[in-house]
Amino acid sequence: MRRTVFVLLFFAFLSCENKPAQSTRLIYPEEVHFASLKQITFGGDNAEAYWSFDDQQIIFQSNNAQWGVGCDQLFLMPREAEYSTSQPPMVSTGQGRTTCAYFLPDNQHFVYASTHEGGQDCPEAPLRKEGKYVWPIYSTYDIYQADPSGTIVKKLTDTPGYDAEATVSPQGDKIVFTSDRSGDLELYTMDLDGSNVQQITNELGYDGGAFFSPDGSQIIFRASRPKTEEEIATYKALLTEGLVQPTEMELFICNADGSDLRQLTFLGNANWSPFFHPSGKKILFSSNFEAERGFPFNLYLIDTDGKNLTRVTHGETFDAFPVFSNDGKYLLFSSNRNNGGGRDTNLFMAEWKE
Repeated sequence: MRRTVFVLLFFAFLSCENKPAQSTRLIYPEEVHFASLKQITFGGDNAEAYWSFDDQQIIFQSNNAQWGVGCDQLFLMPREAEYSTSQPPMVSTGQGRTTCAYFLPDNQHFVYASTHEGGQDCPEAPLRKEGKYVWPIYSTYDIYQADPSGTIVKKLTDTPGYDAEATVSPQGDKIVFTSDRSGDLELYTMDLDGSNVQQITNELGYDGGAFFSPDGSQIIFRASRPKTEEEIATYKALLTEGLVQPTEMELFICNADGSDLRQLTFLGNANWSPFFHPSGKKILFSSNFEAERGFPFNLYLIDTDGKNLTRVTHGETFDAFPVFSNDGKYLLFSSNRNNGGGRDTNLFMAEWKE
């Protein structure tokens, strides 16, 4: 799952302000791909920020208590906005917990997952199971289509169990999402109206966080692959409790129909939140493979053939959830930088350069 809550767990229209853009002081000297960088949220945990197809709007999830929410809800902002003391409009129901909002091609609707039909309160978020770090897989998550007023116009999934992590092809014709309807956490695709559901992965382990390539022909995702009898038993036992352990994940790539599946990274630790570079020939992702104590997480680039791994960010805490604008000029990501040494995870917008 790609939820802002685990940003902290890894470490144990609109009222906007016209603040001066922040730039070089936020960029570490080694971060040569950032021509400029500005912070656009200022408090709480903010992540899963995605562009509208015309790159004019950003939708994201936040648990900022100053915005009156107890757990992740969805907020909408124009691309030039910055929020410190003011609040963007909330476009989810304000009930339950939400995750993974993604615009549809008309720029007037988006899809997202929510637990609100399973209860108005925030569901519990277990942090550890028998001393090990876990993520909850809420069985009450379903995927909905809504408009910028927050009105839900259609429910796209209606099967028992977990349906979430939906993203949309840049070609505007398909949605990829994660579901446990088969008894395991696999990837599925469907048409924009929720029809023509197709299972595209079928190997034991948690498959999630999937994104299409710019031409819609490929999908990149993260996955756990338990191998030993003990690992398999642990994975299955946790799944029956609605939990997974995300500490060992690698990146996998396949065609949009699931064919030609292959493992892309062999780095160890947690490799996740992958996103295609605008060229379609590289993947930008977050990893702690160089860390000895679980952090820091930094952003890395790797070719789609697994070669030329390079480090992009050089923080000492957490950089993740990288997403390129559709025109390839800007990058959104979440970071703990510039938070005064606290735990806030904010959104940053970088002007990208090769």
